[in-house]
Amino acid sequence: QVQLVESGGGLVQAGGSLRLSCAATGTIFSRYAVSWYRQAPGKQRDLVATIASSGVTIYAESVKDRFTISRDNAKNMVFLQMNILKPEDTAVYYCKIWSGPGFWGQGTQVTVSA
Repeated sequence: QVQLVESGGGLVQAGGSLRLSCAATGTIFSRYAVSWYRQAPGKQRDLVATIASSGVTIYAESVKDRFTISRDNAKNMVFLQMNILKPEDTAVYYCKIWSGPGFWGQGTQVTVSA
């Protein structure tokens, strides 16, 4: 049973920073890519960043140079460091592991005030 649990969301002022964490259980974590997605109210869920098992990373243009995705395979965790946050970054953030059909966490709310 693969489970993902996100944490680290909260309320922050524009220009601030947050660090999201995603803890995985039930899978050989190091073998799989992991992504962060976000979904704002009334909008589709969008890909934010992905880190491959090799450590290669890709980012959405809207977060490039502000967000950094990283992983700690020894702890089965993935992180999303978010800097210079903007109100438009407000969303529920989800992590997804690309194991089998793909598994999602429950999400963590990030709210950026102007």
